[in-house]
Amino acid sequence: MKRLLSLTLLLAACNDPRPPERYGFVAVLGRDTVSVERVERSSARLVTDGVDRFPFVRRRHSEFDLDADGKITHMVMDVRTPNARMPAERGRRITADMTRDMVRISIRDSAGVRDTSFRTGGAITVPHVSMMYSVIELEIAAALKRAAALGTATGERVEFRQFYPDRDVGPSFALHRGWVYPRGNGTVELRHDWLSGSGDVTVDSAGRMLTYSGKRSTYQVAVTRTALLPDVESIGDRFVAAELRTGRAQLSVRDTTRATIGAATFAVDYSRPLARGRRLIGDVIPFEFVWRTGANAATQFTTSAPITLAGLSVPAGTYTLWTVPRASRVDLVVNTQAGQWGTEYDKRRDLGRTTLRTDTVADTVEKFTIGITPIDAKRGTLSLSWGTFRWTAPIVVQ
Repeated sequence: MKRLLSLTLLLAACNDPRPPERYGFVAVLGRDTVSVERVERSSARLVTDGVDRFPFVRRRHSEFDLDADGKITHMVMDVRTPNARMPAERGRRITADMTRDMVRISIRDSAGVRDTSFRTGGAITVPHVSMMYSVIELEIAAALKRAAALGTATGERVEFRQFYPDRDVGPSFALHRGWVYPRGNGTVELRHDWLSGSGDVTVDSAGRMLTYSGKRSTYQVAVTRTALLPDVESIGDRFVAAELRTGRAQLSVRDTTRATIGAATFAVDYSRPLARGRRLIGDVIPFEFVWRTGANAATQFTTSAPITLAGLSVPAGTYTLWTVPRASRVDLVVNTQAGQWGTEYDKRRDLGRTTLRTDTVADTVEKFTIGITPIDAKRGTLSLSWGTFRWTAPIVVQ
């Protein structure tokens, strides 16, 4: 019976008179291109070639078999990391087979073969690669089709499951959850366990993804569908050459600022996002929202002595610093929680709020920078600089 069903699906695919659709996806972060894909899609098959630099360059050729509902039934993904340090990182083949309630995954590289399987409970199941938007398009289209078949109301979520074939979280053999929220009028919201925040997607009437925005997440990419096929090979060559010249480029490098004012010592542990030509205040950093004052994990501030920070009394200890830009001022929030991710702001643990001085600088600061400048044995200045803004708070050691 299973063989007969497979033969029926194969014959149906062969008799599909429609030619494959060819298109691309381009993802940018500000003015920088971070990934490109070239896609060929038919009713029963998806083939994609892509390259990204997130955070290091990987090239990927993937082939997927699809069922009548557009869900993946079989996958072969070949991943190459040209500048990898270890042989096992340089080449990897991942295969996966999905049935109604099971996914079986096999990963082969120079270290050998590793196999695993997960029960999926009948959920749509996909591989997750952060910069692989052809698969995001697949999961959204399948979820919309399922929502229509079940009569799901607008705004109610459709769950899917995802595994990780070639990222830093994989091959860790984890199976996470994700959710597609159809919002109506060609808009969809995407959430999943590996995404802090949510992605906003526009689709056409056939469920094709037109745009993806990560503005409300930690991955603030903008993705567009292109009719012009990207030259993945030459773009990949440029990515590889740039990586050899400058090293692996992290999106937001973690850094530490240390300073001494008199007998007091200070440390700020924070991430340093790049401006990349973006409009920062009111866009990357929205008005009236609490900003993590950097990227990724919350920005940590440690003082060995009691101080005042822009007039706010701060006992010795470790805190997190948050900022709230407003139309007429910028608030600095000192919070007693430390060590958390940058989306985990808890107002109940605020030590207090104060106002920063705001200035505009002539020379653009590309990489977000926090500094502490001593003035004398009792006084100094905390500064936050990015793009053309500079926010400062006086420090007085008690």
